[in-house]
Amino acid sequence: MNHANYRGRLAPSPTGYLHLGHARTFWVAQERARARGGTLILRNDDLDSTRYQMEFVGAMLEDLRWFGFAWSEGPDVGGRFAPYDQSERMDFYRAALETLRAGNFIYPCTCSRKDIQAATRAPHANDDDEPIYPGTCRQNRKSEIGNRKCSWRFRVPDGETVSFADANFGGERFLAGKDFGDFVVWRGDGVPAYQLACVVDDAAMQITEVVRGADLLVSTARQILLYRALGLAAPDFFHCELMRDDTGQRLAKRHDALSLRQLRAHGESPENLRRRWTRKD
Repeated sequence: MNHANYRGRLAPSPTGYLHLGHARTFWVAQERARARGGTLILRNDDLDSTRYQMEFVGAMLEDLRWFGFAWSEGPDVGGRFAPYDQSERMDFYRAALETLRAGNFIYPCTCSRKDIQAATRAPHANDDDEPIYPGTCRQNRKSEIGNRKCSWRFRVPDGETVSFADANFGGERFLAGKDFGDFVVWRGDGVPAYQLACVVDDAAMQITEVVRGADLLVSTARQILLYRALGLAAPDFFHCELMRDDTGQRLAKRHDALSLRQLRAHGESPENLRRRWTRKD
């Protein structure tokens, strides 16, 4: 990769206040972009309408800037790949869905979450909690289910090993059909799922390296299949170790005491917080 062409991104979701784990992963993304003289963009991944709240968008921008983040493109500054709010990019996702449908990569699924939990095998371990889909609807055709509410699932190539070189963890390999199964790309409420939206936007915004948490390693395998199906080049990947609390649980937005907002309110400084995790690493 030509370092001058490096494009990295921060892609927070406004479903709660950002915590220290987000900050550490985002800081790695920023430092990798800076070291390469590249461009860092901010994307607002605001598709989860069930948890999204407008107040979190302003808080997200405020907390990121307080911590020392700076981006060249984003919802607040614009850029040549605008819009940078996913909720305004639906046409891109619909076009990708049609490409997948035309290529017979996806099928309509009428299973409820309860159906899947009752019929599925055990969920994958190591932080990926999506259960292996049992294939109940694999033979479905849209014409056969009529107007019944459905999601759209990507049909994974059972038995194929999906491998990639992670810039942090090294070689990673996942077996389709065993480590992960058919996954949703379009939800029943008419919203693209994370896997599809992420692939479409990272490709459209010409992201050259995706930096994110290790809990998304299996998602990377899923997304590599989507890149291939859509005829897109996959970026490089760097997965960060997860930050955990004193009990060993990975940090989540429910950890209010470790949110950037609370830490700032208690007089913490970004410099001190960064020094602490540097010592621990």
